[in-house]
Amino acid sequence: MKDAVVKTPIIVTVAFDGISPFHLSVPCLVFGADRTKLGLPRFDFRVCATEQGTLHTDAGLSIVVPYGLSALDDADIVIIPSWKDLEAPLAGPFNDALQRAHRRGALIVGLCLGTFAIAGAGLLAGRKATTHWAYTDRLQALHPDIAIDADVLYIDDGEIITSAGVAAGLDCCLHIVRARYGAEAALRLARHVVLSPHRQGGQAQFIERPVAPTPNADRFAHALDQVRATLNDAHSLDSVADTAGLTRRTFTRRFQKTTGTSFGDWLADQRVTLAQRLLERTDKSMDQVAFEAGFGSATSLRQHFAARLRTSPMQYRREFSRTAQLSEALSGA
Repeated sequence: MKDAVVKTPIIVTVAFDGISPFHLSVPCLVFGADRTKLGLPRFDFRVCATEQGTLHTDAGLSIVVPYGLSALDDADIVIIPSWKDLEAPLAGPFNDALQRAHRRGALIVGLCLGTFAIAGAGLLAGRKATTHWAYTDRLQALHPDIAIDADVLYIDDGEIITSAGVAAGLDCCLHIVRARYGAEAALRLARHVVLSPHRQGGQAQFIERPVAPTPNADRFAHALDQVRATLNDAHSLDSVADTAGLTRRTFTRRFQKTTGTSFGDWLADQRVTLAQRLLERTDKSMDQVAFEAGFGSATSLRQHFAARLRTSPMQYRREFSRTAQLSEALSGA
Protein backbone atom coordinates (compact mmCIF):
# COMPACT_ATOMS: atom_id res chain seq x y z
CA MET A 1 0.00 0.00 0.00
CA LYS A 2 1.43 3.37 -1.01
CA ASP A 3 1.97 6.07 1.58
CA ALA A 4 -0.61 8.83 1.69
CA VAL A 5 0.35 12.08 -0.04
CA VAL A 6 1.52 14.62 2.53
CA LYS A 7 -0.10 18.02 2.09
CA THR A 8 2.30 20.94 2.02
CA PRO A 9 1.15 23.30 4.79
CA ILE A 10 0.05 26.75 3.67
CA ILE A 11 1.39 29.48 5.96
CA VAL A 12 0.04 33.00 5.48
CA THR A 13 1.58 36.07 7.08
CA VAL A 14 -0.47 39.25 7.28
CA ALA A 15 1.14 42.56 6.27
CA PHE A 16 -0.35 46.03 6.58
CA ASP A 17 0.51 49.63 5.79
CA GLY A 18 3.05 50.91 8.32
CA ILE A 19 4.42 47.48 9.27
CA SER A 20 7.97 47.10 10.57
CA PRO A 21 10.20 45.24 8.09
CA PHE A 22 11.85 43.41 10.98
CA HIS A 23 8.57 42.04 12.31
CA LEU A 24 7.55 40.96 8.82
CA SER A 25 10.93 39.29 8.28
CA VAL A 26 10.56 36.97 11.28
CA PRO A 27 8.06 34.49 9.75
CA CYS A 28 9.69 35.01 6.35
CA LEU A 29 13.03 33.85 7.76
CA VAL A 30 11.61 30.73 9.41
CA PHE A 31 9.01 29.64 6.84
CA GLY A 32 9.72 31.56 3.64
CA ALA A 33 12.85 29.87 2.28
CA ASP A 34 12.97 26.42 0.69
CA ARG A 35 15.26 24.38 2.94
CA THR A 36 14.17 20.89 1.98
CA LYS A 37 17.75 20.07 0.94
CA LEU A 38 18.61 20.42 4.63
CA GLY A 39 15.98 17.85 5.50
CA LEU A 40 13.48 20.46 6.63
CA PRO A 41 9.75 20.46 5.88
CA ARG A 42 8.41 22.14 2.74
CA PHE A 43 6.12 25.13 3.33
CA ASP A 44 3.82 26.99 0.96
CA PHE A 45 4.53 30.44 2.36
CA ARG A 46 2.47 33.47 1.36
CA VAL A 47 2.31 37.11 2.44
CA CYS A 48 -1.07 38.79 2.20
CA ALA A 49 -2.12 42.40 2.77
CA THR A 50 -5.04 43.82 4.72
CA GLU A 51 -5.47 46.50 2.05
CA GLN A 52 -4.86 46.85 -1.66
CA GLY A 53 -1.96 48.66 -3.26
CA THR A 54 1.63 49.32 -2.27
CA LEU A 55 2.35 49.08 1.45
CA HIS A 56 4.66 51.54 3.20
CA THR A 57 6.79 50.39 6.12
CA ASP A 58 7.91 52.31 9.18
CA ALA A 59 11.49 52.14 7.85
CA GLY A 60 10.76 54.14 4.70
CA LEU A 61 10.59 51.09 2.43
CA SER A 62 7.65 50.19 0.21
CA ILE A 63 6.54 46.64 -0.56
CA VAL A 64 4.12 45.03 -2.96
CA VAL A 65 2.29 42.02 -1.55
CA PRO A 66 0.98 39.38 -3.99
CA TYR A 67 -2.02 38.11 -1.98
CA GLY A 68 -5.15 39.62 -0.51
CA LEU A 69 -7.18 38.55 2.53
CA SER A 70 -8.71 35.66 0.58
CA ALA A 71 -5.40 33.85 1.20
CA LEU A 72 -6.54 33.26 4.77
CA ASP A 73 -9.31 30.99 3.48
CA ASP A 74 -6.75 28.32 2.48
CA ALA A 75 -4.24 28.81 5.29
CA ASP A 76 -3.23 26.11 7.74
CA ILE A 77 -1.35 28.69 9.81
CA VAL A 78 -2.09 32.43 9.93
CA ILE A 79 0.64 34.66 11.39
CA ILE A 80 0.11 38.29 12.37
CA PRO A 81 3.66 39.57 12.99
CA SER A 82 2.71 42.92 14.54
CA TRP A 83 -0.17 45.40 14.57
CA LYS A 84 -1.05 49.09 14.48
CA ASP A 85 -3.89 51.21 15.88
CA LEU A 86 -4.08 48.98 18.93
CA GLU A 87 -7.30 50.46 20.26
CA ALA A 88 -9.14 50.76 16.94
CA PRO A 89 -11.65 48.07 15.92
CA LEU A 90 -10.46 45.65 13.26
CA ALA A 91 -11.55 46.46 9.73
CA GLY A 92 -14.55 44.30 8.85
CA PRO A 93 -12.95 42.27 6.01
CA PHE A 94 -9.89 41.37 8.10
CA ASN A 95 -11.97 40.58 11.16
CA ASP A 96 -14.23 38.28 9.13
CA ALA A 97 -11.31 36.54 7.38
CA LEU A 98 -9.53 35.92 10.68
CA GLN A 99 -12.64 34.49 12.31
CA ARG A 100 -13.31 32.23 9.31
CA ALA A 101 -9.76 30.89 9.43
CA HIS A 102 -10.16 30.16 13.13
CA ARG A 103 -13.48 28.36 12.63
CA ARG A 104 -11.87 26.20 9.93
CA GLY A 105 -9.24 25.07 12.41
CA ALA A 106 -6.28 27.11 11.17
CA LEU A 107 -3.60 27.84 13.75
CA ILE A 108 -3.69 31.57 14.55
CA VAL A 109 -0.38 33.12 15.64
CA GLY A 110 0.15 36.63 17.02
CA LEU A 111 3.75 37.79 17.26
CA CYS A 112 4.48 40.76 19.53
CA LEU A 113 1.67 43.32 19.03
CA GLY A 114 -0.07 40.92 16.66
CA THR A 115 -1.79 39.67 19.81
CA PHE A 116 -3.88 42.86 19.77
CA ALA A 117 -5.34 41.95 16.36
CA ILE A 118 -6.32 38.48 17.53
CA ALA A 119 -7.86 39.96 20.68
CA GLY A 120 -9.69 42.52 18.54
CA ALA A 121 -11.29 39.68 16.60
CA GLY A 122 -12.61 38.25 19.88
CA LEU A 123 -10.55 35.06 19.60
CA LEU A 124 -8.69 35.40 22.91
CA ALA A 125 -11.63 35.74 25.28
CA GLY A 126 -11.08 33.41 28.22
CA ARG A 127 -7.66 32.32 26.92
CA LYS A 128 -4.08 32.79 28.06
CA ALA A 129 -1.95 35.14 25.96
CA THR A 130 1.12 37.34 25.98
CA THR A 131 2.58 40.28 24.08
CA HIS A 132 5.52 42.67 24.43
CA TRP A 133 5.99 43.32 28.16
CA ALA A 134 5.66 47.09 27.69
CA TYR A 135 2.13 46.65 26.27
CA THR A 136 0.67 43.96 28.57
CA ASP A 137 -1.13 46.49 30.80
CA ARG A 138 -2.67 48.13 27.76
CA LEU A 139 -3.80 44.77 26.38
CA GLN A 140 -5.33 43.87 29.75
CA ALA A 141 -7.17 47.18 29.97
CA LEU A 142 -8.62 46.76 26.49
CA HIS A 143 -9.45 43.08 26.93
CA PRO A 144 -9.97 42.23 30.62
CA ASP A 145 -11.30 38.76 29.71
CA ILE A 146 -7.80 37.60 28.64
CA ALA A 147 -5.45 35.87 31.12
CA ILE A 148 -2.22 37.73 30.30
CA ASP A 149 1.22 36.46 31.29
CA ALA A 150 3.84 39.20 30.94
CA ASP A 151 6.81 36.98 31.81
CA VAL A 152 6.90 34.32 29.09
CA LEU A 153 8.39 34.34 25.58
CA TYR A 154 5.30 32.72 24.03
CA ILE A 155 2.10 30.91 25.01
CA ASP A 156 0.74 27.93 23.09
CA ASP A 157 -2.95 27.70 23.89
CA GLY A 158 -3.65 25.01 21.32
CA GLU A 159 -5.56 26.76 18.53
CA ILE A 160 -3.87 30.12 19.15
CA ILE A 161 -0.25 31.00 19.90
CA THR A 162 0.95 34.43 21.03
CA SER A 163 4.47 35.68 21.64
CA ALA A 164 6.32 38.46 23.42
CA GLY A 165 8.11 41.24 21.61
CA VAL A 166 10.48 41.35 18.66
CA ALA A 167 13.02 38.51 18.91
CA ALA A 168 10.60 36.33 20.88
CA GLY A 169 8.72 35.97 17.58
CA LEU A 170 11.64 33.84 16.37
CA ASP A 171 11.34 31.65 19.47
CA CYS A 172 7.63 31.30 18.79
CA CYS A 173 8.10 30.33 15.12
CA LEU A 174 10.76 27.76 16.07
CA HIS A 175 8.32 26.40 18.65
CA ILE A 176 5.76 25.87 15.88
CA VAL A 177 8.33 23.95 13.83
CA ARG A 178 9.33 21.91 16.88
CA ALA A 179 5.73 21.14 17.90
CA ARG A 180 4.56 20.18 14.39
CA TYR A 181 7.69 18.72 12.79
CA GLY A 182 9.87 17.60 15.69
CA ALA A 183 12.90 18.70 17.67
CA GLU A 184 15.36 17.60 14.98
CA ALA A 185 13.73 19.81 12.33
CA ALA A 186 13.73 22.77 14.72
CA LEU A 187 17.37 22.16 15.61
CA ARG A 188 18.46 22.00 11.96
CA LEU A 189 16.57 25.19 11.17
CA ALA A 190 17.98 27.00 14.20
CA ARG A 191 21.51 26.01 13.25
CA HIS A 192 21.02 27.16 9.67
CA VAL A 193 19.78 30.62 10.63
CA VAL A 194 22.16 30.82 13.62
CA LEU A 195 19.57 30.91 16.39
CA SER A 196 19.27 29.21 19.74
CA PRO A 197 17.01 26.20 19.11
CA HIS A 198 15.14 26.66 22.38
CA ARG A 199 15.73 29.77 24.47
CA GLN A 200 14.95 29.20 28.12
CA GLY A 201 13.11 31.56 30.44
CA GLY A 202 10.86 34.47 29.71
CA GLN A 203 10.81 38.16 28.90
CA ALA A 204 10.94 39.05 32.59
CA GLN A 205 14.70 38.73 32.29
CA PHE A 206 14.70 41.65 29.82
CA ILE A 207 12.59 44.02 31.89
CA GLU A 208 15.22 44.50 34.59
CA ARG A 209 18.56 46.24 34.03
CA PRO A 210 20.94 43.81 32.29
CA VAL A 211 23.39 42.07 34.60
CA ALA A 212 26.87 43.60 34.37
CA PRO A 213 29.64 41.29 33.15
CA THR A 214 31.72 39.66 35.89
CA PRO A 215 35.01 37.74 35.89
CA ASN A 216 33.02 34.54 36.45
CA ALA A 217 30.85 35.00 33.35
CA ASP A 218 32.91 32.61 31.20
CA ARG A 219 33.02 29.96 33.94
CA PHE A 220 29.26 30.25 34.33
CA ALA A 221 28.65 29.66 30.59
CA HIS A 222 31.22 26.86 30.55
CA ALA A 223 29.44 25.12 33.45
CA LEU A 224 26.13 25.13 31.56
CA ASP A 225 27.85 23.86 28.40
CA GLN A 226 29.28 20.99 30.44
CA VAL A 227 25.82 20.09 31.69
CA ARG A 228 24.42 20.09 28.15
CA ALA A 229 27.24 17.79 26.99
CA THR A 230 26.66 15.29 29.83
CA LEU A 231 22.92 15.24 30.39
CA ASN A 232 22.98 11.54 31.32
CA ASP A 233 25.13 12.35 34.37
CA ALA A 234 23.74 13.46 37.72
CA HIS A 235 23.89 17.25 38.00
CA SER A 236 23.09 18.86 41.31
CA LEU A 237 22.74 22.57 41.86
CA ASP A 238 25.72 22.52 44.20
CA SER A 239 28.01 20.67 41.77
CA VAL A 240 27.22 22.97 38.84
CA ALA A 241 27.59 26.06 41.04
CA ASP A 242 30.99 24.77 42.13
CA THR A 243 32.04 24.27 38.49
CA ALA A 244 30.97 27.88 37.80
CA GLY A 245 33.08 29.07 40.74
CA LEU A 246 30.05 30.51 42.52
CA THR A 247 28.25 29.89 45.79
CA ARG A 248 24.89 28.13 45.57
CA ARG A 249 23.06 31.37 46.37
CA THR A 250 24.99 33.48 43.84
CA PHE A 251 24.64 30.83 41.14
CA THR A 252 20.88 30.56 41.72
CA ARG A 253 20.45 34.33 41.52
CA ARG A 254 22.60 34.59 38.39
CA PHE A 255 20.87 31.65 36.73
CA GLN A 256 17.42 33.15 37.36
CA LYS A 257 18.46 36.52 35.95
CA THR A 258 20.16 34.94 32.94
CA THR A 259 17.50 32.41 31.93
CA GLY A 260 14.34 33.54 33.72
CA THR A 261 13.78 30.04 35.11
CA SER A 262 15.12 27.70 37.77
CA PHE A 263 18.06 25.35 37.27
CA GLY A 264 15.84 22.32 37.83
CA ASP A 265 13.32 23.35 35.18
CA TRP A 266 16.09 24.26 32.74
CA LEU A 267 17.80 20.89 33.23
CA ALA A 268 14.52 19.01 32.70
CA ASP A 269 13.86 20.96 29.49
CA GLN A 270 17.34 20.17 28.18
CA ARG A 271 16.80 16.47 28.88
CA VAL A 272 13.37 16.43 27.25
CA THR A 273 14.83 18.05 24.12
CA LEU A 274 17.58 15.41 23.94
CA ALA A 275 15.01 12.64 24.43
CA GLN A 276 12.93 14.10 21.58
CA ARG A 277 15.90 13.93 19.23
CA LEU A 278 16.74 10.36 20.28
CA LEU A 279 13.14 9.26 19.71
CA GLU A 280 13.09 10.90 16.29
CA ARG A 281 16.47 9.77 14.99
CA THR A 282 17.10 6.36 16.61
CA ASP A 283 15.37 3.06 17.32
CA LYS A 284 16.70 2.88 20.86
CA SER A 285 14.42 1.44 23.53
CA MET A 286 12.53 3.70 25.93
CA ASP A 287 14.80 2.59 28.77
CA GLN A 288 17.91 3.47 26.75
CA VAL A 289 16.50 6.85 25.67
CA ALA A 290 15.60 7.61 29.29
CA PHE A 291 19.12 6.67 30.44
CA GLU A 292 20.95 8.69 27.77
CA ALA A 293 18.75 11.74 28.37
CA GLY A 294 19.39 11.58 32.10
CA PHE A 295 15.95 10.56 33.33
CA GLY A 296 17.08 7.24 34.74
CA SER A 297 13.90 5.31 33.96
CA ALA A 298 11.22 5.10 31.29
CA THR A 299 8.65 6.01 33.95
CA SER A 300 10.39 9.31 34.68
CA LEU A 301 10.69 9.96 30.93
CA ARG A 302 6.93 9.44 30.48
CA GLN A 303 6.14 11.76 33.38
CA HIS A 304 8.26 14.59 31.97
CA PHE A 305 6.83 14.17 28.46
CA ALA A 306 3.29 14.29 29.83
CA ALA A 307 4.04 17.42 31.89
CA ARG A 308 5.90 19.36 29.19
CA LEU A 309 4.66 18.05 25.83
CA ARG A 310 1.25 16.63 26.77
CA THR A 311 2.01 13.38 24.99
CA SER A 312 3.83 10.11 25.64
CA PRO A 313 7.31 9.19 24.35
CA MET A 314 5.79 6.34 22.31
CA GLN A 315 3.23 8.60 20.67
CA TYR A 316 5.91 11.22 20.01
CA ARG A 317 8.09 8.63 18.28
CA ARG A 318 5.19 7.38 16.16
CA GLU A 319 4.46 10.90 14.95
CA PHE A 320 7.87 12.48 14.56
CA SER A 321 10.06 9.61 13.46
CA ARG A 322 7.67 9.44 10.49
CA THR A 323 8.07 13.21 9.96
CA ALA A 324 11.86 12.84 9.93
CA GLN A 325 11.65 10.11 7.29
CA LEU A 326 9.43 12.29 5.10
CA SER A 327 11.81 15.25 5.47
CA GLU A 328 14.72 13.09 4.38
CA ALA A 329 12.72 11.83 1.41
CA LEU A 330 11.92 15.40 0.38
CA SER A 331 15.54 16.48 0.71
CA GLY A 332 16.63 13.70 -1.60
CA ALA A 333 13.94 14.37 -4.18
